[in-house]
Amino acid sequence: MATVGGMCVRTVTSISRCLRQSIHQRATWNGLQHRRLCTTNSDTKSNKEGTEKPGAENTNDDPQKVIENLKADGEKLKTEAKDFKDKYMRALAETENVRQRMTKQVSDVRLFGIQGFCKDLLEVADILQQATQSVPEKELQENKHLRDLYDGLVMTEAQLQKVFLKHGLEQIIPQKGDKFDPHFHEALFQVPAEDPSMASNVATVEKLGYKLHERTLRPALVGVFKS
Repeated sequence: MATVGGMCVRTVTSISRCLRQSIHQRATWNGLQHRRLCTTNSDTKSNKEGTEKPGAENTNDDPQKVIENLKADGEKLKTEAKDFKDKYMRALAETENVRQRMTKQVSDVRLFGIQGFCKDLLEVADILQQATQSVPEKELQENKHLRDLYDGLVMTEAQLQKVFLKHGLEQIIPQKGDKFDPHFHEALFQVPAEDPSMASNVATVEKLGYKLHERTLRPALVGVFKS
């Protein structure tokens, strides 16, 4: 077997191959470390630039301009707050108005819910009144049965008026010479005035009126003196 410097050729070849592999592995490892280091440095530089950039801009801004911008933003916020407050106050006022209207409507329904029923009963009261007024006094004195019937009608009419008052229904009874009030009176005709000062005043009453809780349900039918 051939020898080189006292060493076998095969041995020398094996040693040479091992050295080449070791050198190649080391070179590969160094290359990977270098690329990793470059990538890390690049990311660090990017993050640093991203972090420091706003600061750099803020550093370069004019302080007077920053103050003016802040003042402008403050005025804008004040204007918006004032607008919101105005809208809130308007909404609050509208809500209160709606609440008051609803309260009044509920109260009116409670007070005037029987208005239609009362109008129907007014005809009954008129008939009873006409019946008691149409009986001659002389007939009442002479006929006991008629007198008893008359007294019964009078008591019925009185009881009906008590029921009316209980529910807020009152009679409108104008007197001769009272000033004509279109809210409570309805003029049917005119009669000559004996006294000029009585012109346009009530002269006679044809039918009594009624009001329900101060609301005229039926005006009194009257005649008035001519002007």
